[in-house]
Amino acid sequence: MKVNTLIISLFIGIVFLFVLDICLGTVFIKPHQVWDSFFSEKALQDQPTITYIVTNIRAPRAVMAIIAGAFLAISGILMQTLFRNPLAGPFVLGISSGAGLGVAFTVLGASWLGFQAASQSSLVLSSILGSVVVLILILLISFRLRDTMGLLIIGLMVGSLSSAIVGILSYFSASTELQRYVFWSLGSLSNVSWFSILILASILLIGMVVITYLIKPLNALLLGEQYALSLGINIKLTKWIIIILTSVLAGSITAYAGPIAFIGLAVPHLTRMMLPSVNHKSLFPAAVLLGAALLLFCDIIAQLPFSSKSLPINAVTSLIGAPVVIWLIVRKRKLHF
Repeated sequence: MKVNTLIISLFIGIVFLFVLDICLGTVFIKPHQVWDSFFSEKALQDQPTITYIVTNIRAPRAVMAIIAGAFLAISGILMQTLFRNPLAGPFVLGISSGAGLGVAFTVLGASWLGFQAASQSSLVLSSILGSVVVLILILLISFRLRDTMGLLIIGLMVGSLSSAIVGILSYFSASTELQRYVFWSLGSLSNVSWFSILILASILLIGMVVITYLIKPLNALLLGEQYALSLGINIKLTKWIIIILTSVLAGSITAYAGPIAFIGLAVPHLTRMMLPSVNHKSLFPAAVLLGAALLLFCDIIAQLPFSSKSLPINAVTSLIGAPVVIWLIVRKRKLHF
């Protein structure tokens, strides 16, 4: 499929899924009511309940799905290109585990440290703090390592260490604290304010600007570090930028939405299967749109339309995404990278 055709198709799909995500839920909201909620001054008087649901609950969740899908898709491409490993994902450096550890200390360690269970804003701050600590650790280690694969292994070990500490905290925690941590770990696109979305959108914009300067180095890294060096690419500086950018993107989404599986790992592969080229200039915009569309679709399924219950987004992305990727790989008989 041509790049322009794919991008236009994905953009149209995102618009359709965005509207559908807002319309569907416990109560069906008609498309014209959604339109009025945003653009009609009388909507707040004529349909106050519907306007509140659209503008304060469903629309922020749908926008969050778009931003999260974009963040995770970008992070996945960066990690797979840096490590030249199709199994690398946005959380391979242990950033997600660090975020989870920060939340675990706040929630599971609350009784140990002598304070009440944290609010939603405290969970976000503790998640960010945990991600930053792991990022600093990874950057310090990268000063002493020349082997990129060694950094990958250390990231996995940091994740294992964080999981072990979380396991110990879980073992000694009360059932209510454990339940709250489990709910966080399942991921959620809800309970996000417009201010939080503005922060994430600003991070995404800055990230896209940085990526424009990484196109040439990333294309060169696909052919190996020696080839990149022959083109005059500063390998060490490029690695640091990739690590920091991935950590910021993945850490931010984990802080606000919890860990979300599948998107960051699978979207880069799905995009490469659809595109005739592995040039990052085409790969990034297509992956951003595909990641946003997939997470919107998963959010629609997670809401269980016309039901009063909903599913955790992390479970839905894996249940839907994993079989699709397995089928595509078996059909292609080769993993493109």
